[in-house]
This record gives sequence, structure tokens and C-alpha cells, in this order.
Amino acid sequence: MTDDGTSRPSGAPAESPLDAAESLRIIAAQTAKVRSREPDSRLIFAAWGAAWLLGYLALYLTATGRVGRPQVTEGFSLPAGWAFAVFGLAIIAAMVFTVVHSTRANAGIKGVSASFGAMYGWTWCLGFVAMSVMLGGLARAGAGPEVMAVASNACSCLLVGVLYMAGGAFWQDRQQYAIGVWIILVATVAVFAGLPQTYLVMAVLGGGGFFVGMVLEHLRRRRDPSAGAGFAVAGRPVGA
Repeated sequence: MTDDGTSRPSGAPAESPLDAAESLRIIAAQTAKVRSREPDSRLIFAAWGAAWLLGYLALYLTATGRVGRPQVTEGFSLPAGWAFAVFGLAIIAAMVFTVVHSTRANAGIKGVSASFGAMYGWTWCLGFVAMSVMLGGLARAGAGPEVMAVASNACSCLLVGVLYMAGGAFWQDRQQYAIGVWIILVATVAVFAGLPQTYLVMAVLGGGGFFVGMVLEHLRRRRDPSAGAGFAVAGRPVGA
């Protein structure tokens, strides 16, 4: 008879404390293995912080004439063409790093999180493609260069912020969710700051926000070495 009054099948050995301890050890080992394969959000925060800081500073410095010469369109000063190239390359580099790092970290993981990670990654891609087409339609409708510059920055930041919040909600990652909220707030402030101050706000507060996230994640890992990072794109293996 077992402790709850039910009969144990004949010949079935009772579970010993050693068996329970071994089961817990196996579970802990598997959990540690999964966490060790999660993307390191400190590296991803650093990549995006550097991209925003360098890219937006290049736009600001050239738009104000502090470095090089700005483009003058309809009496309005825009950043130099090479500054837009620097900004674009910085963002692309951060995106490629994020995808490659996350994919390698989660190679072989299957289940709900793997499916969500793939769909989430495509959401980023499709969202930016759709946004670019919409902005093209806005320009075709007669929007001036200042409106286009403000709208393109605001729309892209809104999209990024919402996607961060969605990823944080799915993986129950409050830090990632908070970064999304911060990006949206910074973009809102940048819109009212006006050009070219918009670029400076994005560089300092936007890029700086990622670096703050990196530091907070590092401190969290020091307090709890077993804590993993449920960062976006490939994802945390919840339900895997």
C-alpha cells in the first residue's frame, strides 16, 4: 500500500529519496543546458545601442553642419547622403548580428517557442517592408522632406517598440517589454523635439536605453548566474 491508501503493483519498487534526488538533478541539468543555449541579450543590447548611437549621431552631426555638409532641399537641411548610408549599414549590421546570434544559440530547439521565433522573425521583416511601402506612398502623396524625415523615424521606432513589447509579453521578459515601452516614449519625445534635434534625442536616449538594458541584464545575471535571456527573434524555449 502507498501513503495515499492505493495499492502498489506487485514487484514495483518504492521510489527512494535517492531516485527523487537523481530526477531533480537530471531536470536541473536539462534546464541549465537549455539556458546555456539562449541568446545573450547583453550582446544584442550592445549591438543595437552602438547602431543607434553611431547612426543617429551621424545624421545629427551632418544635418547641423558640424560634420560635412547637409543636403538642402526646399530650404530645409537634411543629413548628408553618406550619413544615411552609415545609419542604414549600422542598423543592418545589428539586425544580422541579432539573427545570426539568436539562430546559433537556439539551433536544434523545437516546439512552441521555435515556431513562434520563426513567425516573430518574419514579423520584423514583413513589418519593415510594409512600412517602407507606406512611407513611399506618403511621399508620393506630396509629403515634404521634413514630414518624411519625422514620419520615417517615428514609424520605424513605433514598429520596433511594439515588436519588443510583443516579444516580452510572450516570453514573460519584463526587461524586453520595458525596452519596447522606452523606445516608443523616446520616439514620441523625438517627434516633438523637431529636426535635427530628433536625431540627437534618438542617439542619446534611444541608443543609451539599449546600453542601460545591457547593464541591467549583466547585473541580473550576476545575481542569478542560472538566469537566461529570453530575447527576441529566436526566443526562449517556453513549452519546447
